[in-house]
Amino acid sequence: MTIEERLWKTFNKALGQYQLIDEDDKILVGLSGGKDSLLLLDFLARRSKIHVPHFTVEALHVRMSNVQYASDTNYLQHFCDERGVSFHIITTHFMPSDSVASDTTPDDLPSDSKKPACFLCSWQRRKQLFNLAQELGCTKIALGHHQDDLIHTALMNLSFHGHFSTMPVKLKLRKMPLTIIRPLCLCKEEDIRIFAEQQGYEKQVKLCPYERTTHRTSAADIFVQMERQNPEARYNIFHALEAEGKLIEY
Repeated sequence: MTIEERLWKTFNKALGQYQLIDEDDKILVGLSGGKDSLLLLDFLARRSKIHVPHFTVEALHVRMSNVQYASDTNYLQHFCDERGVSFHIITTHFMPSDSVASDTTPDDLPSDSKKPACFLCSWQRRKQLFNLAQELGCTKIALGHHQDDLIHTALMNLSFHGHFSTMPVKLKLRKMPLTIIRPLCLCKEEDIRIFAEQQGYEKQVKLCPYERTTHRTSAADIFVQMERQNPEARYNIFHALEAEGKLIEY
């Protein structure tokens, strides 16, 4: 089985196993320009042509004016055009002094807790995703987190917050008629990396300056060591999350 066949199989398995797409869904993809979001858009566009279930796909790229990293938007536009996907660009920013709650929905902005730049940047991006999704009448927002991301998050939450949880594969928002889905949840990052190279996906022009200075980087390094000790660690952690009901939230 080729890398592409394995990724396509696990992608479709996730769609069915977690019931991520319903008939007549309109899905907005968060297109950062990294390999994961490019693959997500590529596969969703391909899957939408099968017509069962029938759904449509659009994409949003959010540019953060005060963070020095960037993607080639001309390339992203061409990538979407080739796949028949409408492409949107929004430019925004965040203030380092912004205060937000741990709940990342954009309805409330309490001032009782300071958050780091990475959190504020992510929150602002999601705010734009939520707002555009509602303007377009979308039912789902698709994010490009893969299985490694979910495991890294579980390790971070266990180590720094004292609870065993992760980013859910499917999350129905309470404050707005939207559901967040992560169709790459069963895909390995290494497979995605190899496939992206094979397909010639263009890399981002500038990487985020905070990329290697977060707890997520530390968790990824720890997970590498865990897999060296036990190759089954990946599946054991993921299955434990599934058994604890951490992958779907309503």
